Amino acid sequence: MKHFMERRDFLKLGMTGAFGMMLSASDLFWRVEQAKAAEIPSSSPESLSPDAALQKLIEGNQRFVAHQPQYPDQSALRLQEVAQAQHPFATILSCADSRVPAEIVFDQGIGDIFDVRIAGNIATPEAIGSIEYAVVLLASPLLMVMGHERCGAVTAAVQNESLLGDISTFVKAIKPAVEKVKSQPGDAVENAVVANVQHQIERLERSQLLTEQVRSGKLKIVGGRYDLDTGRVTIIT
Repeated sequence: MKHFMERRDFLKLGMTGAFGMMLSASDLFWRVEQAKAAEIPSSSPESLSPDAALQKLIEGNQRFVAHQPQYPDQSALRLQEVAQAQHPFATILSCADSRVPAEIVFDQGIGDIFDVRIAGNIATPEAIGSIEYAVVLLASPLLMVMGHERCGAVTAAVQNESLLGDISTFVKAIKPAVEKVKSQPGDAVENAVVANVQHQIERLERSQLLTEQVRSGKLKIVGGRYDLDTGRVTIIT
């Protein structure tokens, strides 16, 4: 019995030690990642041209797809840097779908992206106003409208479903895009996803504030399509 007790105590001690090592290793990994994030220099919109801002997004998405994220601008230092002011290098109008979080799919951090998210990535007056704020007052040099594969809002518009409450409002906003491509061959929803991005960009281009920024070379507007299966963003306009 004494031998059994000693052996049990030894095993218990060994398990405790191993668990402690696991915690230490996990803590060390987190600290290393935080240190790496702090070392990655952030860029203000003043230092990035619209094309450079787009390239920064593309490179971040490539890291995400390759499962090699750098987690930039996520350190305690970055938190303090942007506590009093924000200078996002990109503004993204995207769908509110939970599978399309912009900072993650583009491997960016705090203060990098001005997110405007709404079902169907539609340019409502409120969304346009938010975008104008980011572009004109925060000097964001890049605006992307990003749709995604198998979008529920676009699917509902294609199927012309009768929906409850205010859900029908964003379906109505997508209908013009659906009409433009309804006679095209191929997958109706996929065609409408791309057409909807283009349609919403056309709506944004009616904004005098945004148009002035584009003409002055301070802003670039592009469209993107996010693939739910691969995580890849494809520039479509």
